[in-house]
Amino acid sequence: MIRIPKGVKDVLPQDSYKWQYAEGIARKVCALGGFKEIRTPTFEHTGLFTRSIGDNTDVVSKEMYTFEDKAGRSLTLKPEGTACVARSYVENSLEANSLPLKMYYFTPVFRYENPQAGRYREHHQFGVEVYGSASPVMDYEVIKLAYDFLSAIGIEQLKLRLNSIGCPTCREKYNIALKEYLALKLDSLCPTCRERFEKNPLRVIDCKVPGCKEIVSGAPRIIDYICDDCKEHMALLRAYLDDADIPYEIDPDIVRGLDYYTKTVFEFVTTALGAQGTVCGGGRYDNLVESVGGKATPCVGFGLGLERLLLLTEALGLSLGEAPSLEVFVMSQSPSYVDECLKTVRELRAAGVSADTEYNGRSLKSQFKYADKIGAKYAVVIGENELASGKVSVKRLSDGHIFEAQLKNLAQAIGSDS
Repeated sequence: MIRIPKGVKDVLPQDSYKWQYAEGIARKVCALGGFKEIRTPTFEHTGLFTRSIGDNTDVVSKEMYTFEDKAGRSLTLKPEGTACVARSYVENSLEANSLPLKMYYFTPVFRYENPQAGRYREHHQFGVEVYGSASPVMDYEVIKLAYDFLSAIGIEQLKLRLNSIGCPTCREKYNIALKEYLALKLDSLCPTCRERFEKNPLRVIDCKVPGCKEIVSGAPRIIDYICDDCKEHMALLRAYLDDADIPYEIDPDIVRGLDYYTKTVFEFVTTALGAQGTVCGGGRYDNLVESVGGKATPCVGFGLGLERLLLLTEALGLSLGEAPSLEVFVMSQSPSYVDECLKTVRELRAAGVSADTEYNGRSLKSQFKYADKIGAKYAVVIGENELASGKVSVKRLSDGHIFEAQLKNLAQAIGSDS
């Protein structure tokens, strides 16, 4: 038997309705905010990610699924969705649209890392991107959308953590202060952070190694070094969040793990799955479009892992709708009536009633067992007497109640009983 590879997971028929429910809520919330869906390819040229995410990030240096195609081109399965949207924005000249341009997506993403609860080597993201507005109002809009989505799912045990990592100008000053601090403790940092110290010291703050986390706890905080423009941006964003009664806390340790972030960064976190974990993360990335060859364009957005979200709803005992059930199972009294059963099924479906019938020639007793097993709501038997009279007996399988209906009006009769 060939087994599934490590770090990936099947979504089985009995569970797919949960995904559809969550995605449906997301689509509804996005539509209310004027967001439109964008779909990008599963793989891209590797250079897209090394240029946008940063070749010294863990994602690029350790986690990407990169391969050569038959023409020798280096391609990578997308490790996240934002860079792909930026590439599409530039390539398809989406700046010609009225800005700001509001987009959302559902996409698989691929990262070679140790599988953990809700995080697989292939997992799925719901993401939101806004292009063409530098206003903190748009940061608020994106955070509010994430908040509304999570609230609509029913999640209340969440904390919004907020920080500013400044613009390139103030970050340069901060990097000097941070390197001065880390230089005194360089030998105590992990090998990866010693590399980060030279290339991008801000990444050291994001390290999960306990020893590095302890060292970082005493490091200068970037929010203390941001310029007046970045301070005003954060102050206005906080005012909008306060006005909307969205609770938050300032967390100077949030820097996010990708190089393209500027100014606002945020996370929604929870402890419902054990140790505190991120459910949704995002922020502003005003230099991203330029990094992939486009014109300077302010951007803000977030990404949310759907597997982790579904685990969270399960841990909290939340319902994600109900598995869809078949309305009517049409039974054939004998194989000679299959054609009439198929005709009835066609008529029911045309009337908007979900219906199915017997295909394997089983006995009526076996058909009733099958109808119960698949959760059908009603059972109808078609045979010689039913065809002659034009009437059928409809059995409501939940309680065994039986009522009579005209075969030609079967859909209406079932609708009246539902």
